[in-house]
Amino acid sequence: MISMEQFLLRQPSMPEETETDKFYFDICVSLAEIAKKMGLFPSYPEKVVERAALVLIGYYQDVISDAGVWRSFIDECRRMYGFPVPFFTKPGEDYFDYELNKADVFFMVWYALSMNYENRRVCNPLDREILEGAKKWYQELERHYEEAPIPVGYRFSAELEIHNEEDRPEIMRLANWLFLHCYLMTPAFALTLSEIANDYDLSKEEGLVEMQKRLDAAMWQDPTGPLALYLGEWLYLIVEGKPAPEPKIDNEKNSPHKYYTAFTEFTGGKKLAFFATYKELNEFFIRALGWAEGEEHLSQVKNDRDFVLMVDSQKGMLLARNVARCIAAPDNKLYDQEYARLHAMELLTERGLCPGDLLKLICKEGWLPDAHFPDSIDYKLVEDNNDFIARCYLQAYYRGD
Repeated sequence: MISMEQFLLRQPSMPEETETDKFYFDICVSLAEIAKKMGLFPSYPEKVVERAALVLIGYYQDVISDAGVWRSFIDECRRMYGFPVPFFTKPGEDYFDYELNKADVFFMVWYALSMNYENRRVCNPLDREILEGAKKWYQELERHYEEAPIPVGYRFSAELEIHNEEDRPEIMRLANWLFLHCYLMTPAFALTLSEIANDYDLSKEEGLVEMQKRLDAAMWQDPTGPLALYLGEWLYLIVEGKPAPEPKIDNEKNSPHKYYTAFTEFTGGKKLAFFATYKELNEFFIRALGWAEGEEHLSQVKNDRDFVLMVDSQKGMLLARNVARCIAAPDNKLYDQEYARLHAMELLTERGLCPGDLLKLICKEGWLPDAHFPDSIDYKLVEDNNDFIARCYLQAYYRGD
């Protein structure tokens, strides 16, 4: 059963209880009770369903108060993709901005369930179980929509200015809530948090101290939320209502990286190369890059196969392994459609499998046509949303340099 403490932990006014919290807490509890009574979401543990209810009620409070988090999300989706809600809306479709929408609820239920349950993490958003349960939850939210009071504490961005020094304490309070407790950020960050925790011995005090330092750094250095934006980017969207300015680029041209020059000279200008075996890869290192003969270079990947090398004029060279058969690039003779239909989705959802710069190129060029969610052959659903899927699942592994 969802407790008031669990509910308050996710509220901007925590730990104080406001005069509107009871109203929304009761709806949140009713969502969990409806799911249990009607047997909704049978593939998910009760605790995961309760967590999804807590996430959904956060969305509900945001929409009713127009707090700015959901507004920022759909505005940025529309700017990036041409539609407001991944999977559930299309360009030109009727959609009521900043109001309660069935598409929003469907998305938030999928997002909360998949990000919080490892056994079904890569779950089809159009799965019947999710759609049927989300529809019942939407009906419950709609039933209370007209009577719902403006939730106290959710108008945090009103009249704030991102660069106003007087607003700095309020901006920092908002930043802490967004990163640690916001309904939209925390589901996507859950796996990153688990990865961070696994790096430290939490049974020892020094381990706890070091992990806290890492979390403090992560707040500004790691992307979060379903779009994998950095906290500064989220703050700019929420407070200023527009994307953060693009960083200034030094116009002074640097010399191309030495690997870029050698690679492209050897390949006739191509920036990608594919190798079925380690032997072929090692031979390329020697012949194309001039590495020492008679040695096994990067021997740590000796037992892998299906390699991809990519070069960038400034960053140099990157290596991906065990992925080449999934990539339908014109020059890739290793591409295997049968294999790709079984494994291509892993590039978008499995952290560390495919370097971010390579995956961005693959998505941009449409070289992952066989990726699909489990129990679905809707390749277009993934194709139309591949950048979003990679952001949501991979986070820093996709957006980081």
